[in-house]
Amino acid sequence: MRYFIFLLLSFFVSLAVAQEAIWLLIDTQEKVIQVKQGARTLASFKNISIGRQGAGHKYKLGDDITPLGEYKVAYTNDSSHFRRFFGLNYPSPSDAGLALSDARISLADYQKIMQAHGKGVMPPQNTGLGGQIGIHGVGSGNKQVQGIFDWTHGCIALSNSQIDKLAKWVYTGMQVKIK
Repeated sequence: MRYFIFLLLSFFVSLAVAQEAIWLLIDTQEKVIQVKQGARTLASFKNISIGRQGAGHKYKLGDDITPLGEYKVAYTNDSSHFRRFFGLNYPSPSDAGLALSDARISLADYQKIMQAHGKGVMPPQNTGLGGQIGIHGVGSGNKQVQGIFDWTHGCIALSNSQIDKLAKWVYTGMQVKIK
């Protein structure tokens, strides 16, 4: 009887885990992307590259900083110059709030960003915070630099092979945490 109860509990635990959404954890210190389901790691991609100026709170358009925070995959482009591009819904409400408090964006831009997030659509990409932040491959660029140094303008880059493997996990609306 105990064995039967154990099997039944194991079934329900595995069912609960199977229903958890798959999401991405990007560790900018360890330079790794982990595909997660709940707390479980399903896949890891090492030797990523980030913005030329590292990771932190993105200050403005063109600062070459990879933003830290929580985002969602807003769109995918399988025909990108960078092989594949998974666009994030940057800037987040948190990014916009910090920028408004520092007077780096106007109240009107803040309101547009907040309205977009409220509607679940891509926030404006042309504010002082910049935009077009995503996860991508190298494309036809110099494959020798990938993973050796940080070369992007704020995105997260993987090798072409890695981005193709990651693509099988990525979906629109997927949660992405950049730390």
